[in-house]
Amino acid sequence: MKRDFSALQGEFDLLVCGGGIYGAWTAYDAALRGLRVVLVEQGDWASATSSASSKLIHGGLRYLETYDFKLVRKALKERRMLLQAAPHRVWPLRFGVPVYADSRNGTLKLKAGLTLYDALAGFPGEQMRHRHFDAAVFAEHFPFLDEAHLKGGFTYGDAQTDDARLVLELVAGAMEHGAVCVNYARLVAWNEDRGKVCGASVRDLVTDEVMQVHARQYVSTAGQWTATAEQGPAWCRLSKGIHLVMPALPTSEAILLTAQQDGRVFFIIPWYGRTLLGTTDTDYRGDIEHVTVEENDVDYLLAAAGRYLKSAWTKQDVIGSYAGVRVMKQSDDASPSAVSRDWELKTADNRLYHAIGGKLTSAREDAAVIVDTVCTHLGVAATCATKDRDFPWKPGQDYAAWSEEAMARARSLSIDTESTQWLMRRHGTRIEQVFGIVEESRHLAARIVIDLPFIYADLLLCARDEMALHLSDLLRRRVPLLILARLSEAEIRHLADLVSSTMGWDAGRIELEIGACRP
Repeated sequence: MKRDFSALQGEFDLLVCGGGIYGAWTAYDAALRGLRVVLVEQGDWASATSSASSKLIHGGLRYLETYDFKLVRKALKERRMLLQAAPHRVWPLRFGVPVYADSRNGTLKLKAGLTLYDALAGFPGEQMRHRHFDAAVFAEHFPFLDEAHLKGGFTYGDAQTDDARLVLELVAGAMEHGAVCVNYARLVAWNEDRGKVCGASVRDLVTDEVMQVHARQYVSTAGQWTATAEQGPAWCRLSKGIHLVMPALPTSEAILLTAQQDGRVFFIIPWYGRTLLGTTDTDYRGDIEHVTVEENDVDYLLAAAGRYLKSAWTKQDVIGSYAGVRVMKQSDDASPSAVSRDWELKTADNRLYHAIGGKLTSAREDAAVIVDTVCTHLGVAATCATKDRDFPWKPGQDYAAWSEEAMARARSLSIDTESTQWLMRRHGTRIEQVFGIVEESRHLAARIVIDLPFIYADLLLCARDEMALHLSDLLRRRVPLLILARLSEAEIRHLADLVSSTMGWDAGRIELEIGACRP
C-alpha cells in the first residue's frame, strides 16, 4: 500500500470522500465492478468512529427490544457471511448474559429473545447457538461476577474483529483492483456548476498542494462530519460512545450487561489480552474534530461494571480509553439508545450522495446500495461483487490447515503462540512477510510489551507497507499500543527509532512524532 497523491490527477467514475468503514466498502465494491474509483480521507484510514467501536461483528441482540427485526436479521446475515469470507478478520466470540433477581430482563424473556436471535440467524450451529446455565455453572464460567442473587444465565454466539484493520484490508483490496486511495488528503470544497457538484478541491496535508479532482459521481461517507453539511442537522443525530481499556479477566468470552443506573446495555469484552468496557451512548453536540473521554463517562462505566464484579475496578485500573461519535438518522426519541442504527442514503440538492447512519457489521450491504445507485446513474450494468467474496488477505487453502502451518512456522522462528494467533488475525496471508522479517533479524520475534501479543516484526511490516504517515498511525491503529498499554516516553522513543529509517524520519521529525504520541 503506497500513498500517491499525484494519482488524483486521473479521470474517475466515482469519488468517495471519507476513509472509514463505509468509504472503504464503497471503494472496494465499486472497484470490483470495474469503476474508476478514488477514495480520499482527511486523516488516517479509520481514524475516527471506525476505529472507536466495540470491535464487534454482531446482530445487535438489544435491538430486539425495540422490535428492529429487519436490522437484526440483516446484521446476522452479514455476520454469517463475514465469518466465512474472512475467518482471519472476523472470528467467533461468545457472550454471557447473567440473570439476577433484580435483572430488568428475566430468564423467560431472555430465553425468548435468544431463541428469536438464533432464528433470525438461520438457526446456526452449536458454536453460535444460545445455551442456558443454572447459577452454579454460570458462576464457574464467569468467576469474576458477583454471585449474590445470581439466578443463572445464558451464553450465545456473535463475532469480533479489529475494526481499524478491517478498514485497512478493504482499502488494500480496493487498491489491488485499481482504485486510487489516499489518506491525509482533505476535502477543501465541493466544486459546483449550476448548483450541482462537478468536482472537488483536495489538499495534500503532507505537501499542502491542492488538486482539483473530477469524477462522474460523488459520494460522501464522512461520518460525523456529515453534521456540518447544509442539510446535516436535519438528516442526522450524533451520539458519543466511549470505551475503557481495563486489565484482563479470566475468560475468553464477553459479557453483556445492563447498567442499573439507566437500563442501557454495555459490554465487557476481551481484546488483545485486555478488556474493553463500554460503550456509553449520549447525545453529542461538541467539537467533532476533538472527541474526548470525559470524567463523567469514566465514572458511569466504572459504576455500571462495579455493580456486577466481585472486585470493582477503579480509575487506577484504567489502562487506556477512546471515544467515537456515531451518526444516526435524525429522531425525536429522548434517548439516543432508542434511535435506530439502520442506514440510509440521502441525496443533497447538489446531487451529492451522503451515507447516514449504519453499523460496522452491515456496512458492506449498505455500500452495495450506494454503488448500485451510482451504477444506475452512470448507466453501468454491473452487480455487487463483494457478497460472499473472500477477503483480500484470506488464505486460499483450508483455514484450519493454513493455521496449523502458520503456527508451525512461527514456532520455528521462536514467535510465541498467542502472538502468532493474533498475527494470523491481523495479517492473514501477509503473515509470510512478518516471518520474512524475523528470518532476517531473529530478535524481532520478541514482544514489544511483555503482556501484549505484538512483536517488533509486526510493527515493522506496518511501517513498510500500510500507508502509515505518523507514529500515531502505527501505535494507535496499525498496532494499538497507545490504547492498550501505558507506554513511557522512553518506550515510545525506542519504537520511533526502530521505524525511523523505514519512515524516512530525521531527528527533528522523530521528536515531533514522539510529541504527538504523548498522553
